[in-house]
Amino acid sequence: MPRYVILRHETTNPQRGPVHWDFMLEKNGILLTWALAEQPSPNRETVADQIADHRLAYLDYEGPISGDRGSVTRWDAGEYQLEVDSADELNISLKGQKLSGQVRLRRDEAPQRWRFAFST
Repeated sequence: MPRYVILRHETTNPQRGPVHWDFMLEKNGILLTWALAEQPSPNRETVADQIADHRLAYLDYEGPISGDRGSVTRWDAGEYQLEVDSADELNISLKGQKLSGQVRLRRDEAPQRWRFAFST
């Protein structure tokens, strides 16, 4: 099964605030990545901005980010199964250390803006 990771990202980027969470899905040799505005929790939807794909090294990495972009710590990790994969929606079954359940990513009006919802 492919892997996922959620990194707590402390940053100096004023657009994202001092902390956000990077939700990363391993797919075709890269990590599809969304910056979540809030820590994932059951039955709460949050903004998820799709950002540049990341290297697979981030599945296991914790520490400073190059270019003075802050630092990351692993908040959760595990495996996932993609249930629905369309241009505007992903439904994902997670089996992680903290999160086990369903994630729904639904594209919002802006092309890179999504909504992230987790349920047990």
